[in-house]
Amino acid sequence: MRVAIIENTAVTHHGQVGVALHEAGARIDLWKPWRDNALPDLGSYDALVVFGGEQNALADATHPYLPRLARMMKDSADMGIATLGICLGSQVFARGLGAQNYIGTAGEYGWCQVSLTDQARLDPVLGHLPGAFPIMQWHSDTFTLPPGAVHLAGSGKAKVQSYRYGRAGYGMQFHFEANRAVVTDWAQEFAEAFEASRPGWVGEFAAHAAKDAATADAHGLAIARAWAKLI
Repeated sequence: MRVAIIENTAVTHHGQVGVALHEAGARIDLWKPWRDNALPDLGSYDALVVFGGEQNALADATHPYLPRLARMMKDSADMGIATLGICLGSQVFARGLGAQNYIGTAGEYGWCQVSLTDQARLDPVLGHLPGAFPIMQWHSDTFTLPPGAVHLAGSGKAKVQSYRYGRAGYGMQFHFEANRAVVTDWAQEFAEAFEASRPGWVGEFAAHAAKDAATADAHGLAIARAWAKLI
């Protein structure tokens, strides 16, 4: 299988998604439109993954490729291609599907609880998870449920944490790809940003990790592997 991965920022960890794709023997091509505005040809790939970034989903002035990416994600899912958007990726996907994006209204940072909806029980990617679980969050924006999408998960801060569109199109607001190693790097590399968003979290990182990291890692890898099976 051949997979196009779109990175929206200079520091992008593939984490659990990378583990699952490598286990599946995927051939991966990296695209960095934040640098050159280039996007892949959908006809060349079996799956599309769009990761997060510091920009918001409506930042067309500074990232002019975003409208094209939003349309491409919808087209990909409509074609039945396994399509995955994480954090910013989920927000851009939602934009392409006709949802309303809200900027700076739903901040969540660190390992936070996410709850599944009743509709998620039969979902091939999330249906095997417990009703509520901790998972990594790092976002300030949110969006409405896209028209035609199935609502799969939510939280107190962001009603739509996950949705499915079509056969294998998934938007995941939470960073299920971010295992403890990834989050440790974030806590070091972006300590100032984390401190500004959630004061004290970096200093108490070890305690937070001891409480939630192992569970979040296990669920994150399970999600990644389940989605990879849809390719």
